[in-house]
Amino acid sequence: MGPDSAFPGQDGRLRLRQLHRAASDLRRGVPVVIDGEKSLLIVAAETAGTDALNEMKAIAGAWPVLVLAPARAAAILRAPMSADAAAVAVALPESMQDIDIYQSVADPMARQPGGQSALQSVPAPPLSDAAISLAKIGRLLPALLAVSLSDDAADLAARYGLMHIAAAEILGYPDAEVAGLRQIVSADVPLNGAPDSRVVAFRTDGSAIEHLAIVIGRPEESDAPLVRIHSECFTGDLLGSMRCDCGEQLRGAIRRMAEDGAGVLLYLAQEGRGIGLVNKLRAYGLQDRGLDTMDANRALGWGSDERNFLIGATMLRIMGINRVRLLTNNPDKMDAMLACGIEVTDREPHLFAPNGVNDEYLATKATRFGHMLD
Repeated sequence: MGPDSAFPGQDGRLRLRQLHRAASDLRRGVPVVIDGEKSLLIVAAETAGTDALNEMKAIAGAWPVLVLAPARAAAILRAPMSADAAAVAVALPESMQDIDIYQSVADPMARQPGGQSALQSVPAPPLSDAAISLAKIGRLLPALLAVSLSDDAADLAARYGLMHIAAAEILGYPDAEVAGLRQIVSADVPLNGAPDSRVVAFRTDGSAIEHLAIVIGRPEESDAPLVRIHSECFTGDLLGSMRCDCGEQLRGAIRRMAEDGAGVLLYLAQEGRGIGLVNKLRAYGLQDRGLDTMDANRALGWGSDERNFLIGATMLRIMGINRVRLLTNNPDKMDAMLACGIEVTDREPHLFAPNGVNDEYLATKATRFGHMLD
């Protein structure tokens, strides 16, 4: 990535805003143009309809292919994919172009109409990696209908009223998301068992995504305060789901910090290890069919963990905290903090017993994600 990748300044805010608009268009089933050395017209498979399929044919003069993340393509084609592949493409014969078939390929939880046997593996068009990344930014299934363009991308986008975004800006999003992060507001929010507490909200300019810090006491006055990195979990934190241990970890961390006298719980907007709530619910459906957490995420086309812990490290630095005792069982969080310039003076275990429902979930954390649960 070049020095421009973090989208600095006012121009950067506008470009980041355009990127989020492009992701929003995908969520609404509207095509988007990606530009680089080549140009690519895309629409999200899960939100597209027959009209979008026909519109793409009319604009580009060719039927689209379905671009998939390699893990999802491997499941569909029943063949291993190259470890170097960023994306894989499949296509239907022109006489069988059918949005229902494409959507059933994209989503293993969707209705299966048949016809998948007619799928053919084809070369992925240029910029497919950026297309996959844009779908992930929109928390959509990483599966897109895509067709290469021969016309000038900017002119074509203007002609059809479509968003036009550079591939480099999409691929540079993880850095850009952090570069513009700033504190928006801090308010006292007394909590049950931790009355001396406040919530600090952070947001990146040009983005509607908000991350929170639950601050107990005065951790900025401590040499190395207790810190927990916690990804939001609607089902566990709010509903008390027994499928995970997130709710127990959230409330247990707050209790622990109150007992310690101070601490920070970073509440990051990265549901389901960064795949979003809807995709997490899809993964639950796949787990009910026998897959574990890691394989369910991969079957949807996502990585096993899509989170960006640099966000948490940046929040700590903004609050003036550079040394921490990390409340975690996850060695990846320790490595991430160290890599992001936050000194971890100690690891504090954060263990909760299985409840009879989440036993396999916790076992997967230990055996496949390397969590230290002993």
